[in-house]
Amino acid sequence: MTHRFDHCRSLLRKSVAAGTAAGILLFAGAATAGDMPGEGVKVRPIINHATEELFQTYIVGRGLEALGYELEELQFAQVQLAQVAVSQDEADYYPAHWYPLHKAFHEESGGDDRMLKVGVLIEGALQGYLIDKKTADETGIKLLDELKDPEVAKIFDADGDGMADLYGCEPGWGCERVIEHQLTAYGLRDTVAHRQGGYFAIIPDAIARVEAGEPTLYYTWTPMWLSGILRPGRDVSWLNVPYTDHPAGVDESQTTIEGLGNLGFAVNTIHVIANTKFLEANPAAKKWFELVKVSNADISAQNLKVYDGENTEEDIQRHVDEWIAANQADWDAWLAEAKKAGMM
Repeated sequence: MTHRFDHCRSLLRKSVAAGTAAGILLFAGAATAGDMPGEGVKVRPIINHATEELFQTYIVGRGLEALGYELEELQFAQVQLAQVAVSQDEADYYPAHWYPLHKAFHEESGGDDRMLKVGVLIEGALQGYLIDKKTADETGIKLLDELKDPEVAKIFDADGDGMADLYGCEPGWGCERVIEHQLTAYGLRDTVAHRQGGYFAIIPDAIARVEAGEPTLYYTWTPMWLSGILRPGRDVSWLNVPYTDHPAGVDESQTTIEGLGNLGFAVNTIHVIANTKFLEANPAAKKWFELVKVSNADISAQNLKVYDGENTEEDIQRHVDEWIAANQADWDAWLAEAKKAGMM
């Protein structure tokens, strides 16, 4: 497995120097001092440990550098703590705020008075429960709450305790709150065990089980590389929930997806969330955050490259270079608008 947090930590330690150098090479000669509204301003980004979020992090950072901002060394923290750091002015922005999944984190950390979600970096992020297609076809299981039947749950028993094993959400990510709530809401407490831990440490076991033809139940999301390995409709099948039921503070809208049914999780948008005072003092950065967008498909494709071994710092920076080149017209337009905002 190539996705290890210690590898991510090493990438984070090296990212500023490499990213800055790449940004200088990319934009050298393209801007004058008057075009650099961020000149002299140091910016403190923070990110979760997951290697899968480095691509979007570097894209956002490259744009700030092109505006003249100086990126300090990336800080890293668990999802909720990263957003607390932004609210407490210990970091300036975090580029992986899921809405509405992280809505409670935002409110618990002081709300808009302390930090604002800006723009829409990524659209159409899905979450939900899946089982291997072999079992789905053989049993006809389509609804998560069918597992409240002990005999059905035993089909997905991986450790011999008689309960279905759900490869679930890492503590602190926010999705674990929804899963824990739904286990109670759908009457699954006595039949389904929520296996938690480092997601990228436990999910290889789920992959191996599916590939071996063994019954498997797991949670995942998009954009992410896993759906390029276990492909919905071919290798695995989405489960529906009988009705939408979320914990307090989580929006219950838009859980039914055309062609997929009710997945039980709201469709999310992913945002930069930034310190309110920082945004007020840096209109060019704010405008950049509002404009920059990366497609769900581009994130998943890049994540799959990392999974397949293109996982070094140089690889990921090259992925960013290639993405900018493929989106050059939009990139230039976004920067022009951000520079204009910074000069007003």
